[in-house]
Amino acid sequence: MDEPIQFEEIPTAVNMRMIAGWRQWADAGSVSSALPEYLVELTGARKIGELVDDGYYLFQIPGAHHLLRPIIQLEDGYRQSLENKRNEFYFAGDSENGLVIFIGDEPHMGVDAYARQFFTAVKELGVTQIAGLAGVYGPVPYDRERQISCIYSLPAMKKQLEDYAVDFSNYEGGSSIGSYLVSKAEPESIPYFIFYAFAPAYDFAEDEMMTQGIRLENDYKAWYDLMRRLNHLLKLNLDLRDLEERSRELIEVIDKRIVELEGEMPQLGIRDYLAAIEDQFTEKPFVLLDDVWEDEFRNLFGGEDEQE
Repeated sequence: MDEPIQFEEIPTAVNMRMIAGWRQWADAGSVSSALPEYLVELTGARKIGELVDDGYYLFQIPGAHHLLRPIIQLEDGYRQSLENKRNEFYFAGDSENGLVIFIGDEPHMGVDAYARQFFTAVKELGVTQIAGLAGVYGPVPYDRERQISCIYSLPAMKKQLEDYAVDFSNYEGGSSIGSYLVSKAEPESIPYFIFYAFAPAYDFAEDEMMTQGIRLENDYKAWYDLMRRLNHLLKLNLDLRDLEERSRELIEVIDKRIVELEGEMPQLGIRDYLAAIEDQFTEKPFVLLDDVWEDEFRNLFGGEDEQE
């Protein structure tokens, strides 16, 4: 039988942090699944290991075949690829500061064993803090800073997290793999928090026979707002200029789409719909004092240059 955890390498950085995401139902804006993949590419992280499937996944349930089954690709009758569930660890950093990026598939069953396996790996890697990523769809302004909800494993963590412009969740309902693991992290004394970003989703049509709306599959604005917080909190020192540009471009694309929809279907009252959302929204911007000082210096030196 395969070992439940397979590491090709165990890095030995002094400061080891982890960002974790899953292909899961709490994945609005692809925050939980695609943002970690983006970070792997951004940092040049290398794969160092994986959790081995120990009976965590169903093959099929009647009526849900394509949601559960492995994806196979055939060409002229011969298998080109077979995509199974994956739970992989990546590493970027050096001997002083290390970042582990975990990308997994939310298990269907055996979640207690999955949690034990996950935290065993966390301890073996020497991770001292875990940041989870998740997304939730909601009617929020697309051009404002994303609302971020937060949950955490240890009571002492709240004071630090309060500085990051988050709302602490009062959710009651079905647990995702993230919130389940946060609960299991407490008896292990592992600091583990999750930032949930609210990604815009609009339904402009009240008629059930007509569907017209906007839903962001890759919410780069949410990615950017989350990573600004994690960059500071986890002291990652990542270059976020690409995400910042993607965020601006996304807003421009939505601006154009709204103008198109207004012209095609003025009866939808899109501007009134969005104005009502704006009126009910309270923005909580995350402001870094370092950024404020940098802007002030730019203004100061920019003014001197203009005078010269």
